[in-house]
Amino acid sequence: MAGKESAIEPGSLTRAELADAVHGEIGLSRAESAALVESVLDRIGDALVAGDNVKISSFGSFVLRKKGLRIGRNPKTGVEVPIEPRTVLTFRPSQLLRDAINKPGS
Repeated sequence: MAGKESAIEPGSLTRAELADAVHGEIGLSRAESAALVESVLDRIGDALVAGDNVKISSFGSFVLRKKGLRIGRNPKTGVEVPIEPRTVLTFRPSQLLRDAINKPGS
Protein backbone atom coordinates (compact mmCIF):
# COMPACT_ATOMS: atom_id res chain seq x y z
CA MET A 1 0.00 0.00 0.00
CA ALA A 2 2.64 2.49 -0.99
CA GLY A 3 1.62 6.10 -0.70
CA LYS A 4 -1.23 5.45 1.73
CA GLU A 5 -1.00 7.70 4.77
CA SER A 6 -1.46 6.06 8.17
CA ALA A 7 -3.71 7.68 10.77
CA ILE A 8 -1.40 6.36 13.49
CA GLU A 9 1.34 8.70 14.71
CA PRO A 10 4.89 7.48 14.21
CA GLY A 11 6.03 5.73 17.34
CA SER A 12 2.52 4.80 18.49
CA LEU A 13 1.80 1.24 19.58
CA THR A 14 -1.41 -0.19 18.11
CA ARG A 15 -3.70 -3.06 19.14
CA ALA A 16 -2.53 -5.00 16.10
CA GLU A 17 1.10 -4.57 17.13
CA LEU A 18 0.28 -5.73 20.65
CA ALA A 19 -1.47 -8.80 19.22
CA ASP A 20 1.55 -9.49 16.98
CA ALA A 21 3.83 -9.27 20.02
CA VAL A 22 1.66 -11.75 21.95
CA HIS A 23 1.66 -14.02 18.90
CA GLY A 24 5.44 -13.88 18.67
CA GLU A 25 6.13 -14.27 22.40
CA ILE A 26 3.54 -16.85 23.42
CA GLY A 27 2.83 -18.58 20.13
CA LEU A 28 -0.95 -18.24 20.19
CA SER A 29 -2.60 -17.95 16.81
CA ARG A 30 -3.04 -14.42 15.48
CA ALA A 31 -6.80 -14.58 16.15
CA GLU A 32 -6.27 -15.83 19.70
CA SER A 33 -3.62 -13.17 20.32
CA ALA A 34 -5.95 -10.42 19.08
CA ALA A 35 -8.78 -11.79 21.25
CA LEU A 36 -6.50 -11.85 24.30
CA VAL A 37 -5.40 -8.24 23.77
CA GLU A 38 -9.04 -7.16 23.28
CA SER A 39 -10.07 -9.03 26.42
CA VAL A 40 -7.42 -7.32 28.55
CA LEU A 41 -8.23 -3.86 27.17
CA ASP A 42 -11.97 -4.47 27.61
CA ARG A 43 -11.45 -5.51 31.25
CA ILE A 44 -9.39 -2.37 31.95
CA GLY A 45 -12.01 -0.19 30.27
CA ASP A 46 -14.88 -1.89 32.12
CA ALA A 47 -13.18 -1.34 35.48
CA LEU A 48 -12.61 2.35 34.73
CA VAL A 49 -16.20 2.84 33.54
CA ALA A 50 -17.38 1.20 36.78
CA GLY A 51 -15.40 3.82 38.72
CA ASP A 52 -12.49 1.58 39.78
CA ASN A 53 -8.83 2.52 39.53
CA VAL A 54 -6.58 0.05 37.68
CA LYS A 55 -3.15 -0.80 39.09
CA ILE A 56 -0.71 -2.84 37.01
CA SER A 57 2.38 -3.81 39.00
CA SER A 58 5.69 -2.55 37.56
CA PHE A 59 3.78 -0.56 34.93
CA GLY A 60 1.54 2.05 36.53
CA SER A 61 -1.93 3.04 37.66
CA PHE A 62 -4.94 4.46 35.84
CA VAL A 63 -6.54 6.75 38.41
CA LEU A 64 -9.98 8.37 38.26
CA ARG A 65 -10.34 11.80 39.89
CA LYS A 66 -13.52 13.72 40.44
CA LYS A 67 -13.37 17.43 39.73
CA GLY A 68 -16.06 19.57 41.30
CA LEU A 69 -17.94 22.54 39.89
CA ARG A 70 -15.63 25.49 39.48
CA ILE A 71 -15.57 28.88 37.83
CA GLY A 72 -13.47 29.37 34.72
CA ARG A 73 -12.86 32.41 32.59
CA ASN A 74 -13.14 32.84 28.83
CA PRO A 75 -9.64 34.05 27.91
CA LYS A 76 -10.88 36.17 24.99
CA THR A 77 -13.74 38.00 26.73
CA GLY A 78 -12.86 37.61 30.41
CA VAL A 79 -16.41 36.45 31.14
CA GLU A 80 -16.70 33.96 34.02
CA VAL A 81 -18.32 30.64 33.12
CA PRO A 82 -19.11 27.62 35.30
CA ILE A 83 -17.16 24.44 34.52
CA GLU A 84 -19.36 21.43 35.24
CA PRO A 85 -18.22 18.63 37.56
CA ARG A 86 -16.56 15.73 35.76
CA THR A 87 -14.36 12.72 36.23
CA VAL A 88 -10.90 12.75 34.69
CA LEU A 89 -8.60 9.82 33.98
CA THR A 90 -4.90 10.10 34.69
CA PHE A 91 -2.04 7.65 34.34
CA ARG A 92 0.71 7.45 36.92
CA PRO A 93 3.67 5.38 35.76
CA SER A 94 5.41 3.12 38.27
CA GLN A 95 8.87 4.08 39.47
CA LEU A 96 10.29 1.18 37.42
CA LEU A 97 8.67 2.52 34.23
CA ARG A 98 9.82 6.07 34.99
CA ASP A 99 13.36 4.86 35.51
CA ALA A 100 13.29 2.87 32.25
CA ILE A 101 11.96 5.87 30.29
CA ASN A 102 14.58 8.22 31.74
CA LYS A 103 17.48 5.78 31.45
CA PRO A 104 20.39 7.30 29.50
CA GLY A 105 20.28 6.15 25.88
CA SER A 106 16.45 5.82 25.82
